[in-house]
Amino acid sequence: MVRLLAMMSSTLVETVSINYEDFNDSFLTCGTCLCVYDGAEHHPKLLPCSHTVCKNCLERIVDTQIHDTGTFRIPRGGVISFPPSFIVNQLLDLMSRQRRDVIPKCSVHSGEELLFCESCDSVFCVQCTGEEHNGRGASEHTVIPFSIAIKRMSEILLYKAHLCIKNLNNAFDNVSTEVHQLENSVDRTMENINRSFQDVISLVEKRRQECLSMVRKIREEKKTILKEQLDLIQAEKQKVQGDCDGLQYQVEVRNITKKISDLNEKLDATSTLSEPRENSFLKYEYRHNSAVNDITNALKSLGRVKVSTTFPALCSAKIGKAVTHLKSMVTVNTVDYHGNPRTSGSDPVIADLKNDKGEPFDAKIKDKNDGTYEIQYVPPKSGSYKIYIGIFNRPIKGSPFSIQVTDHNNPVMKFGEKGTRECGFLQPLRVVTGDEGQVFVLDTANSRVKVIDECGNFVRHIGPEGFENQSGMGIALASDNQVVVVNWRTKSVSFLSQDGETISKFSHECLVEPIDVAVNSKGEIIVADIGATKIFIFDRNGKLQTTFGNRGEKDGQFKNISAVTIGRCDEILVADHRIQVFTKDGKFSRVVPNQAKGDYGGICVDGAGHILATRIEKGKGFVQVLNSSGKLMSCIDSFEDKLKRPSGLCVTKDHHVYVVDLGNNCIKKYRYR
Repeated sequence: MVRLLAMMSSTLVETVSINYEDFNDSFLTCGTCLCVYDGAEHHPKLLPCSHTVCKNCLERIVDTQIHDTGTFRIPRGGVISFPPSFIVNQLLDLMSRQRRDVIPKCSVHSGEELLFCESCDSVFCVQCTGEEHNGRGASEHTVIPFSIAIKRMSEILLYKAHLCIKNLNNAFDNVSTEVHQLENSVDRTMENINRSFQDVISLVEKRRQECLSMVRKIREEKKTILKEQLDLIQAEKQKVQGDCDGLQYQVEVRNITKKISDLNEKLDATSTLSEPRENSFLKYEYRHNSAVNDITNALKSLGRVKVSTTFPALCSAKIGKAVTHLKSMVTVNTVDYHGNPRTSGSDPVIADLKNDKGEPFDAKIKDKNDGTYEIQYVPPKSGSYKIYIGIFNRPIKGSPFSIQVTDHNNPVMKFGEKGTRECGFLQPLRVVTGDEGQVFVLDTANSRVKVIDECGNFVRHIGPEGFENQSGMGIALASDNQVVVVNWRTKSVSFLSQDGETISKFSHECLVEPIDVAVNSKGEIIVADIGATKIFIFDRNGKLQTTFGNRGEKDGQFKNISAVTIGRCDEILVADHRIQVFTKDGKFSRVVPNQAKGDYGGICVDGAGHILATRIEKGKGFVQVLNSSGKLMSCIDSFEDKLKRPSGLCVTKDHHVYVVDLGNNCIKKYRYR
């Protein structure tokens, strides 16, 4: 510190304390090169604008301007002619007398102050430096006094040290908290152990009391029998005693003889009373079966103490694609401190899912018991979401994660193109799935059914029998896996084997233009006829069971039938510009609420009663997913692979739907739940 004393009067002295570094930087340092003014190269020069700059910087400025422009106005005597800054020189003299620190000097040139180049990370003095730090090359280097560099580095060192200490304090607090939580966890675990074994002790005590009670019950039963026998003996004894007491007064020989005869009979009776009617045998056994061993083995395996080596900071999460109204998933992979994958579960994983407004949403955590966890959620709408994932109340690597939820549901599989080859379609209309996962696609204009597997690989063709004249319009599978086809030109229903062999066939005079077919649980054939505007129900042999419907707009009437399918309890669903539901006997039940304009192309029902239907509205094709009451749950718009003219569709048990895209001559597979 420098202390400046100013005598204000004979009795008053004011003392001002000035920080040397701040004063030095503000008044005694060249603002261009940041070097401290001196009496040599950095001699302070006063410019006409009243600014002060060192002689070395002024020479560089003049040389640069002359080189760039060719001219520069300076006094006739050159740079040396600029007047010195007397105020700065006076301050330098004052500070030199008061300065307490030691300015680092060059070891070679003892009179020169050390400099530091931040660009080169090198220390030198003016006489040591090469050409790169003087003249034109100086503009590419940042040179400051070494004393300032030491100060800056000291500040950086202190700042970094402060950060390290802060991090270490946080680490100490976190580990201390974990130690405290460990003690709490141990206390809870011991309490649970004591409680569980107390339950076992209670069960043992209960069984002990049952065995004791059993002994007491047996004792009472045996004692009752023996007591009854004792009472009988006592009664007989008193009776004999009474008879004997009267014999001494008997004088009649006849009476005495009779008494003797009676006593002889009683002797036989009393001899049987000498044998106790119950015994005193009572023995407790506990090794008569394997119960003791079973209890011993059960106690050995009773309870377990689970621990985890999971290290949350190294655990990772894989964010799956998120689509509105579909079950979406985040997979968490756990590792230990050394980065080795964990192979067991039971970690206390937590997940906090919120939208961009901070509103929370349910997320279910499924432990796979192999070191991985699935976080499942169903986003209600599109937008940005955040999910915090933690283990042991500590975040995993990268948490919280951003999730972008989209409304667009794109296909997970696509098969086919326009053509006649194995991968070719011409006007595909309907699709059904078999029990073994095979997919049967009605390839109308090619007069065949194309069979593919669930991965989209071609298997075989069925036809052309039953599909003559490019007029096969509807397809279904019977319970015996026979392929049922309806042909609108021949007005017939054919039953084909999986190899394409015709098993049976029937027609009926009432059929006009049949366009779709379905089979219910009883094996009955339901035919939708757009020409007759009716639904016909036949038995397997082609005998007409019943018919319902006619042309019109009222309930139970049809306009342009497009599809028919079987729902739960053999309900019959018919689609035209709306969806109507009928009982298995054809009686009108209800109309599914209309969710959009336009006509339906296909319809199906899954095991949970959800109704899926293809629709075209304003030239755009999509699939509606409705619940059993007809409420719209979601739409499949196939944004990146648009549905051109979606027609028939069918569902799988794992919540996928196959959709025939008539306009693109292909079939697409989507996940809809």
